[in-house]
Formats: sequence, C-alpha cells, structure tokens
Amino acid sequence: MVRPTNDRTKTAVYDDHEVIVPPNRLVKAIKRVSISIPGDDPVERAETALEKLSTEFGAWMMKECDRLDAARHSVKKFGFGKKTLDELFHAAHDIKGDATTFGYPIVAPAAESLCRVLEYAPDSSRIPLALIDQHVDAIRAIVREYTRPDAEELAYALTKKLWDVSEEFLTAENKDRPDCIADILSPPLAPTGKP
Repeated sequence: MVRPTNDRTKTAVYDDHEVIVPPNRLVKAIKRVSISIPGDDPVERAETALEKLSTEFGAWMMKECDRLDAARHSVKKFGFGKKTLDELFHAAHDIKGDATTFGYPIVAPAAESLCRVLEYAPDSSRIPLALIDQHVDAIRAIVREYTRPDAEELAYALTKKLWDVSEEFLTAENKDRPDCIADILSPPLAPTGKP
C-alpha cells in the first residue's frame, strides 16, 4: 500500500517495514534547463570541460603524490598521532579515489593497500615504517613511470607484493580479532590492473 503525505512524500507500507520516498525536486530543475537551452546536452558539456582539464591531470596526480610523501615524512618526524595518520590516510585515500579520474587507474590498488594497512592495524604504532615507505614509494614510482610500455605489468607486480606483505602484517596483528580477518582477506575493491 502506498500512502501519500502532505508534502508529496510517499510512503510504501509493508508488513515488516515502510519505505519513505521523498519528492524529487531536481526533476523540475532539469526540465527548466533543457527547456531554456534547446539542444543543450549537459553530459556532453561536462565531458568537454573534463577533456579541457585533462591536460592538468598529470600535474594534479604529482601534487597528490607530493602530499602523500609529505604525510609520510610527518609520520616519521612526529610519530603515529591522530593528525599525522589522518593526513597519511586521506592522502592515500584521495589518490585511490582520484586515480581513475586523473587517468592513472593502476595506481588505485596500491593506494588502497596503504589505506587498508592504516585502517585495519589495531595499534598504528606497530605499523612498520618500512611498510609505509614501500607503499608511498610504489605509488610515486607507478605515477612517475606511467608512460612506460610495461607500466601496467610493473604496477601489478608492485601492488601484488604490497597486498601480500600488508595482508601478512594485518593478519598477524589482528589474530585476536577474527571479525577483522574476513575484511582483511577480502579482495580489493579497486580494479587490480592485472594485465
């Protein structure tokens, strides 16, 4: 049964739950734009704008790598505090998220691996600095060498090794937390870049 409310919100009532569907006010905005600009294709306009910006993607990715490197050095200098770990995690997470948009999809799995280490380590002070260095150096190398003909194969090999080492570390660190082990052993969400 669907029961309307006074603000055009509809509620579908089932035996064990209700689903509330708010009104879609964006439909009016889209209709207004398409009516006022005949022949305009907003998707095509967005793709054109993205194409114009694409020449800057390489520089943006290098800035993201520099930010990741600076975050790594902050951890080394100031230790595993909340601020330094947040900076490192967010820098890696942003690279993971931006990599495909910026045209560097094979960088995402290495960045995701670092995010997993930071997220699943129960005691961040036990994360080996060498493991962080390996991740940051691998991410920077993949970006730097991206134009090589064998870049995809190299990125895959580096990332596979990072995942294996990270999984080994996290499994040992979480041996008393079986609920985390399943998450740690699950496959990556980002494309693997496997050739």
